[in-house]
Amino acid sequence: MLINNTPVAIAGGAPTAGQPSFRTALSAGDRNTPALAFFFASLDQRPSLADHIVVIDDPISSLDKHRALTTVQEVRRLAGRARQVIVLSHSKPFLCRIWEGADTATRAALEVSRDGNGSTLRVWNVNQDCVTEHDRRHAALREYLNTSTPNNRQVATALRPVLEAFVRVSYPEHFPPGAMLGPFRNLCEQRMGTAEQILEADDTEELRDLVEYANGFHHDTNPAYETVRINDAELRGFVERTLTFTRR
Repeated sequence: MLINNTPVAIAGGAPTAGQPSFRTALSAGDRNTPALAFFFASLDQRPSLADHIVVIDDPISSLDKHRALTTVQEVRRLAGRARQVIVLSHSKPFLCRIWEGADTATRAALEVSRDGNGSTLRVWNVNQDCVTEHDRRHAALREYLNTSTPNNRQVATALRPVLEAFVRVSYPEHFPPGAMLGPFRNLCEQRMGTAEQILEADDTEELRDLVEYANGFHHDTNPAYETVRINDAELRGFVERTLTFTRR
């Protein structure tokens, strides 16, 4: 194998002192990548692959996000050519991506679950685990508007994270990871009417109102947020406004 224009043997055995080897010249992820590529390449050489069951055990160990995505794509292609493909992994996000692109008529998912002093296999609800925390919060807001449950504290505490997620996706250059809504809102006000304007005046004012209310139910801005009395009519109004704002 050629690494940085230097030939490196991939065979086993003790390397020559002072010389690069497959074991020392590559990180764990870099070693796993060609090994996995060789495995997929070897499958391409099998003329009767359609009659084989392929088992892949934790293929993304030590792989970065790009290589993990490529692995997902290769597994999907393989599933259409082999008789059966079984993928084992500790990474639920990785398995969720394979599941989402698999044939719904032939896919199946199992998980190892603790059973007393041992363990057992049971059906895994992949769709439930594919739902993100943002999805759950957004669903909680929508469900709240369709029910008569009053004083829902979980809904109140979800307002600010929903706003943060929306701004993070819509204005990533102005709201990087770790940013806060307060400074972002101030930046919007400072740039109002300039060539670098971020939000319209009405939207900036609406964001200010929404954040002011949501801050009352967030631990960073109100240490007593868990005991704040919730007015159902007021909360319903801010939930409606938050959902409207995050649809823009």
